[in-house]
Amino acid sequence: MTFPSNCKYTEDHEWIRVESGNVAYVGITDFAQGELGELVYIEVETVGQTVSANGIFGTVEAVKTTSDLFMPVTAKVLEFNGKVSDSGDPSLVNSDPYGDGWIVKVEVANMADLDALMSADAYKAHVGK
Repeated sequence: MTFPSNCKYTEDHEWIRVESGNVAYVGITDFAQGELGELVYIEVETVGQTVSANGIFGTVEAVKTTSDLFMPVTAKVLEFNGKVSDSGDPSLVNSDPYGDGWIVKVEVANMADLDALMSADAYKAHVGK
């Protein structure tokens, strides 16, 4: 199980990684994908919308359950990753949750909001690993 130090984490098992300026990628953690099992469908209908911190921006469906996806910080959804969408392969989230398995690209409204999220070490402790 991996916990990249260049990401910030939520208690709901989402991660956010700032790439440049206020543009970031959001996905679910390695821990979360392991708990959910093989993902079979991912739905994001919020492209172009600003979603508040802790607001629902989509859902992931595994063989046995469906879970909401929560936005780590207030952000505008710029893009839904085509590699994991309907026409792609949702199981990329299982095999590469911090790489090709990212779910949305966002524009962060207030970069200071990232300070409220957990570091990799804090998240690792949160999940007991």
